[in-house]
Amino acid sequence: MKHRAHMAGDIMIAGFFPLYTLGVDHNNIHGSRKEENKMFIFKNYQCILALAFAIEQINNNSDLLHNLTLGFDIYDVHFRAWTMFKNPFICLFGKYKIPNYSCMRDSRSIAVLTGPSGITSDQIGTLLGLYRFPQFTFGPFDHALSDHKKFPALYQMAPKDTSIATAMVSLLLHFSWSWVGLLTSQDENSSCFLAELKEEMAKNRVCVAYQLVMSTQDVAHVFKLTAVHNEINLSSASVFIIYGDNDSLLGLMVLIEQIAIHGKVCIMNSQWDFTLKRRYFMLGSFHVPLIFTHHHVEVAGFTDFVKAVNPSKYPEDIFLAKLWFLSFNCSDSESDCVTWDNCPHDASLDWLPGHIFEMTMSGDSYNIYNAVYAVAQALHEMLLHQTEVQSMGNRKGALPSSAQLHTFLKTIQFYNPTGDQVILNKKRKLEAEYDILNIWNFPEGLELEVKVGMFSPYAPHDNQLSLSEDMVEWSIETTETPHSVCSESCGPGFRKSPQEEKAACCFDCTPCQENEVTNGTDMEQCVKCPDHQYANTQRTQCLLRVASFLAFGDPLGMALVAIGLCFSMLTAFILGIFVKHKDTAIVKANNQTLSYILLISLIFCFLCSLLFLGRPNTVTCILQQITFGVVFTVAVSTVLAKTVTVVLAFKATSPGRRMRWLLVSGAPNFIIPICTLIQVTFCGLWLGTSPPFVDTDAQSEHGHIIILCNKGSLTAFYCVLGYLGSLALASFTVAFLARNLPDTFNEAKFLTFSMLVFCSVWLTFLPVYHSTKGNVMVAVEVFSILASGAGLLGCIFAPKCYNILLMPNINSVHGFRHKIQYDK
Repeated sequence: MKHRAHMAGDIMIAGFFPLYTLGVDHNNIHGSRKEENKMFIFKNYQCILALAFAIEQINNNSDLLHNLTLGFDIYDVHFRAWTMFKNPFICLFGKYKIPNYSCMRDSRSIAVLTGPSGITSDQIGTLLGLYRFPQFTFGPFDHALSDHKKFPALYQMAPKDTSIATAMVSLLLHFSWSWVGLLTSQDENSSCFLAELKEEMAKNRVCVAYQLVMSTQDVAHVFKLTAVHNEINLSSASVFIIYGDNDSLLGLMVLIEQIAIHGKVCIMNSQWDFTLKRRYFMLGSFHVPLIFTHHHVEVAGFTDFVKAVNPSKYPEDIFLAKLWFLSFNCSDSESDCVTWDNCPHDASLDWLPGHIFEMTMSGDSYNIYNAVYAVAQALHEMLLHQTEVQSMGNRKGALPSSAQLHTFLKTIQFYNPTGDQVILNKKRKLEAEYDILNIWNFPEGLELEVKVGMFSPYAPHDNQLSLSEDMVEWSIETTETPHSVCSESCGPGFRKSPQEEKAACCFDCTPCQENEVTNGTDMEQCVKCPDHQYANTQRTQCLLRVASFLAFGDPLGMALVAIGLCFSMLTAFILGIFVKHKDTAIVKANNQTLSYILLISLIFCFLCSLLFLGRPNTVTCILQQITFGVVFTVAVSTVLAKTVTVVLAFKATSPGRRMRWLLVSGAPNFIIPICTLIQVTFCGLWLGTSPPFVDTDAQSEHGHIIILCNKGSLTAFYCVLGYLGSLALASFTVAFLARNLPDTFNEAKFLTFSMLVFCSVWLTFLPVYHSTKGNVMVAVEVFSILASGAGLLGCIFAPKCYNILLMPNINSVHGFRHKIQYDK
């Protein structure tokens, strides 16, 4: 038969392989087409060698198929409809090609191998399925072929790509590639893969930059291909994933290489035939391919077997003879006649370059190896079963049929000679492990496939991907690992802000707000520092705040303490002067008792400012507000009593008037306890409802946590302050009305001025107090206390001390009478 390789045996296996390129005249091959055809044939011829190797191993194994031998027939598969069915018809029904009739019942094959194209397996399988003829496909796993109703006799040897999406995403995560393009063919396999890949990418926050689905018609349309190229080349994504087979995307890959996509990383699945594609373009010259192929162990003895192959060993193999002639110049240049004498006697397939013929077993060849062993194991179990049931009798007449083989194939499960488990049932197939290959193209044109990593779904989650990153050869222009992100990473101190109507991987980096930090990259939210901590200037970490309060040892605290003590001692000194000169006219005329009370209350007013200094605690927080309110109420109510006394003294000069009775009875002296009692009541209510307490302020000063006294109830605080202000206003009003009363010792003018200063200080205090924070706010309050107390002391008692100490002639009865006469 034309274009047939044959090895005799008791039981035959038929193999259908595409051994010639489409449209090539096999008898007239010249130039580059000759080289192309050579590469194509060698690529698929390794599958024949794997078949022959497996059969030789089985025939030499005394534990399998007792006294039976396996053989094979190889048929070329053409891609035209009728010629594709031609050889399967011959395999089933003999050379007469009469359906349902065969004249070679004793020598026809028991199983068929098809592949690697899914289209070929599909079309041949339609015919084989009618006769329940066992069909083994050695190409990539195809979901379209897993329909048991349509293909009841078909078994796929390749493992399912259940982990390919996880494997590819693991590689993306390893290199921190989060912005990726997708390019797939329009078929069922690609649709399933695309759904799984996008789900896995979404779980790991990897975004799709663009998604292109190509049909066979699109590949033939130059404008569609140009649009696809522009999409890939203009995208900011430096990585794109291609998933498909040779038939659907070969034209696109040719265009991509011809137009040149610089600096892109191309992640591919194992269905790509790179040996064949080297004829069309130089892989790795412009982009970096990382290829996921099914992992399998090296088959011992295969390389030695291939080295020993030659046409004399397999004289019926016309394909091997053609390859020998094409590879080793076996023709006579003068006569152009092919003779074995012109071939090198020691020629071997390992003389061929690695990109022409690989000495190690490929993935497709390994699937064929397992398929042959599956047939052998099923036959062995079938023969054992027949032996148990009945005597075999005439062995030639009792050879098993292909239909009987299905019962054993459906449940077959065994370990091949390499130790790998083989399961034909697609529901119980093991998950595939993947080798990651990289094309080395330095020096340019090397085109060497190098294993740089592996993915195993059986390893612990964090160790499923193993990669030798230093072995990966990137594009010729650079040695650095490419980046593929929509937006650069946000460093510590920044957070990601999504961009409107864009993928989650596209974002802006926004600085964290005050007192918020991020200590990692690509953080979506900033973390607020606890109250006792603060963010550093870079906003990358929280630092412990320093406790801060207006301490006695601070310069400002020392100044306020010194002023408070000086004023209190000055007040005590003035009190001593008044006590020493208690019998003088000035002291008696200005109500001696009220003067003593006012001076004593002013001493406490100056000293109460010290309660606002130092580290606050619960006791000092309560005392500073209550003491301040009460002692200033006593001081202001004393001023009010002195003012009322002056008014009554002048109004009571007329005999018989009621004013005289009020003055004599000492009614003004009751003003102090009554006013103080009211203030004490306010303070009691304050303490009973919401008293002051120790609080912290972490916002006012950067890096500090201010310890201060919280007022508790602001309403109560302003009631106390407002009541004190109303007393001061009443005192000011009464003193202002009595300022012009004629008398040498009339102090109404001084009382008026003192109340004016007092009110001015506290009216200024309120806005300043609310506009400051932290320790400055405490300092403002202390300063207001000292200033208002100093105003009362200076305005009321400074003139009196001046007269007492420097003008003693006025502070006597003689001086008093002289003054009256002088005034008249």
